[in-house]
Amino acid sequence: MALVRKTNEVPAVDLSDGQTVVGATKQLLLGPAEGAPTFAVRLFTLTPGGHTPQHSHPFEHGVVVLAGQGELVTPEAVHPLAPSTAAYVAPAEKHQFRNTGSEPFRFLCVVPRHVEE
Repeated sequence: MALVRKTNEVPAVDLSDGQTVVGATKQLLLGPAEGAPTFAVRLFTLTPGGHTPQHSHPFEHGVVVLAGQGELVTPEAVHPLAPSTAAYVAPAEKHQFRNTGSEPFRFLCVVPRHVEE
């Protein structure tokens, strides 16, 4: 069964704690509740100056940048990110996403389904 929805119909969850996570929201666009058997698609928005925590996890994820300017920070490098950029983060790789621009930085993040169960 196909499902079509607009991203603005999906509630945004504020992830910010003011320290390790700043100006970050997440929308779960597709996942277990929608019947996806193997993956989940999330839309993250980082406000100007916003960032995710420096973290790692045992699963990979793929990222596609939709809007704004940002960077993917890993121990090996700082990778600039802009619209139409795709990035892969390997399992157990320490990483952080940061908004480096003056507009919201929005990116899709695809992970295994179990992450959102």
